Amino acid sequence: MDLFTVALPASLHNSAERLLDLMTEHTNDELHNYTEADPASGGIARYELDEGIITCRAVLPAFQLKLHGQFVYRSASRAIADYIIEQLEPAMLSDIIGHKHRNNPAMDTAIIERYCHELLQGKDWDGLGGKFHEADRLRRRGKIAEELELYLQDQTLLQLQGFTTFRLHAYRTELAEIAEYALDEYVLDKQYQEFISLLKYFVQMQDSKVPLVHLLHKGGHDFSMYDESFRTLEHKPPADRIVAEMLETEMNIEDMVISSLISVSPKKITVHTRHPELQVIRTIETIFDGKVNVCVQCSSCASTLDEWIQP
Repeated sequence: MDLFTVALPASLHNSAERLLDLMTEHTNDELHNYTEADPASGGIARYELDEGIITCRAVLPAFQLKLHGQFVYRSASRAIADYIIEQLEPAMLSDIIGHKHRNNPAMDTAIIERYCHELLQGKDWDGLGGKFHEADRLRRRGKIAEELELYLQDQTLLQLQGFTTFRLHAYRTELAEIAEYALDEYVLDKQYQEFISLLKYFVQMQDSKVPLVHLLHKGGHDFSMYDESFRTLEHKPPADRIVAEMLETEMNIEDMVISSLISVSPKKITVHTRHPELQVIRTIETIFDGKVNVCVQCSSCASTLDEWIQP
C-alpha cells in the first residue's frame, strides 16, 4: 500500500539518493518505539526511489494506519526537513538576497551569502561570532517538519519544489531575517575595512618617531606598551586632529591600542602574545604593514605573559 510520494525537480535528481537515505535512517532510528514491528521482517514502511520520485510503501500486515501512521509521517517529515536545510537552504538564501538587492549592483551578494552560511553553521568568522548554533538549526528543522507532517497527513503527493516555493512561510521569514542580519554585518564590515585602509595609508605617510615598540598582549584587547628598553609608554591619542577624531568616532574603546601606536609612530613593532590568531592582532599587522613582528615566546616576555594569562 502506497502512503505517499515525494517528487523532486530534475535539478535535484542527483541528490535524490541522499533524501532516500535520510528518510530510511530517520524511520529506522525511531523504529524501536514500535516493538511490535520487527525490523528483520521489513519494518512497518519502506522507501523506493525511481527517477527522482520517492515512494513510501506500508509493509503489510505489520503496518496499521492508526497505530503507525503518525510515526511514519513524523519521521519522514524530519528527514525531508533535514534535506531541505542541507540541500535547498543555500539556494533559497541566494534567491532571497538576490531579490532584495537586485537593483543594487554595489552589493557583493556572494559575500553576503558567505556571511549567511557562516552564521547558519554557528562558526566564528571575522567578528560575527557564533550567533546561530545547533539549537537554531533544530528550530528551523522543526518549523519545516511541522508543516510537512500536516501536509503528508492530508496529501499523498509532495512536489518538493512547489512546497518550498509556496509554503513554509515561517521558515522563509526566518531566512529573510538571517539574510538581513548578514547584510547589516556586510555593510558594517565594508565600512570598517575602508576605515582600516585609511589608517594604513596614514601610517605609511607618517615619519617614524621611535625605533621600536613592544606590545605585551594580556588577553582580549588588553595590551601594555613599552619602548625599545622596555620602559612603559603612555597610551595617548594621535596629535593629528583629523585622525584623532576619526579614531574616536570609528574605533571601539578596546581597540585604542591602535590609536596609541599611531601616536607613537614606531619604526618597528613587536607584539608579544600567546594568541597570534586573534582579530585584533591581525588588525595591527594590517594597519602597520611590514612593521610588525609577532612573538609567541621569548626571554623578554615569557615570565610576564605566563603570569598575566594564569586563570
